[in-house]
Amino acid sequence: MNFFEELKQQRWDDHRYYHHNRVNQFLHFLSALCFLASYATFYFNPALAVMVGWLLAMVLRQVGHFFFEPKTDDKVFDVSHDYKESVKVGYNLKRKVILLSVWALAPVVLYFKPDFFGLLTAHVDFLGFINNVAMLWLYIGVSAVILRTIYLFFIMGIQSGLVWFSKILTDPFHDIKIYYRSFFHLLKGEMYDDMTDWYAPELARKS
Repeated sequence: MNFFEELKQQRWDDHRYYHHNRVNQFLHFLSALCFLASYATFYFNPALAVMVGWLLAMVLRQVGHFFFEPKTDDKVFDVSHDYKESVKVGYNLKRKVILLSVWALAPVVLYFKPDFFGLLTAHVDFLGFINNVAMLWLYIGVSAVILRTIYLFFIMGIQSGLVWFSKILTDPFHDIKIYYRSFFHLLKGEMYDDMTDWYAPELARKS
């Protein structure tokens, strides 16, 4: 596959394996809007942008994954949850637990080590503490994406790593495109997606 074919494949695999539940899809839609707001405000107020990105966008996304998405065998694609976890290109649920634990513990460490072992200028007031938390969370987010991309270079190849990197950066736009109707499906009482998506047949032949 070329770059764009693999990007479409990674997006399709992510959708069909981890986004069956319509509540999860709707939360991803809201998360995507928050991420776009974060992108838009980063230049003017980086601390606010990071807070929106982590506290709203990321929390909404992970609530959908951990509390609404089924963890049982997938009857639509005839695969187990363990299989999905094993083939996940990016952060599967186990890796997300580690990442979110680091994210949650960072402010605690900062409280006791105001300069965070020399990485930051020690805060002197609450606003300074919040700004330093935002900086830590920014470092964690950027590091998580870059380190995973480099790791994929070695296990899947340069192209696959760059494809995943591009997918992560553009996921908010793509999520809005494919999940904006999720709320209307919920209003009709449809809790699960039947996975008959606009590019599913084409990719199903290659899967």
